[in-house]
Amino acid sequence: MLAALLTVGGCAALERANERWWEARRDSSAQAPDPASTSEAVIQVYAARTVGWRGVFGVHTWIAVKPAGAPAFRRYEVIGWGVDRGAPAVRVDRTGPDNYWFGSRPELLVDARGEGVDALIARVEDAVARYPYPRTYRTWPGPNSNTFVAWVGREVPELRLHLPPTAIGKDYLPNGAPIGRTPGGRGGQLSVLGVAGVLAGWDEGIEVNVLGLTFGLDVLNPALKLPVAGRLGVTPSHAREAR
Repeated sequence: MLAALLTVGGCAALERANERWWEARRDSSAQAPDPASTSEAVIQVYAARTVGWRGVFGVHTWIAVKPAGAPAFRRYEVIGWGVDRGAPAVRVDRTGPDNYWFGSRPELLVDARGEGVDALIARVEDAVARYPYPRTYRTWPGPNSNTFVAWVGREVPELRLHLPPTAIGKDYLPNGAPIGRTPGGRGGQLSVLGVAGVLAGWDEGIEVNVLGLTFGLDVLNPALKLPVAGRLGVTPSHAREAR
């Protein structure tokens, strides 16, 4: 059964790997609210399968924020393209807040709105400014886009960020630290440079990292977590309340 599920997940991802990425859709997925009709503050976090063969194993994640009354979202993410030629790893407003990632419809992981969210946005932007690897990118084991978003989650635990098991790089702790808080903020983890480790948290459940691949069990929202196939079971709510 497990082998069959992994095969299904792998085949779906390989289908994307065979696409011509430069022709894939990159328009809005219609998940972010229209700032023209939504005056309240909003924070959203998204994940989408990456481009090419990497999409078999992993996702790309990013965060978008809109302060109360702002006319547009601001999108923050880490991208590897061009870093070896001097480009910054952290990119701002490269595209819209909820756009397809080269053919992959993004999954909404966090949706925080309303009262108290402006204060969280200020903390998110402070965390972005303090990200330890602003000009460094490494696909495996990190630091990469998932390392960046996990960093923001740890710095702003009120987001209750629940990254998928396919977010390779999320366990790469800053500055090689062996111990850290979970991205969801309500647990702890041990990590050996993102290559191996264990994690236990209220939001994530129990996870084991083997060569950057995640195997785990979510108890709060019952599900298995597997490489390639991702999460198999109940999907956690993406709604968050600012506190």
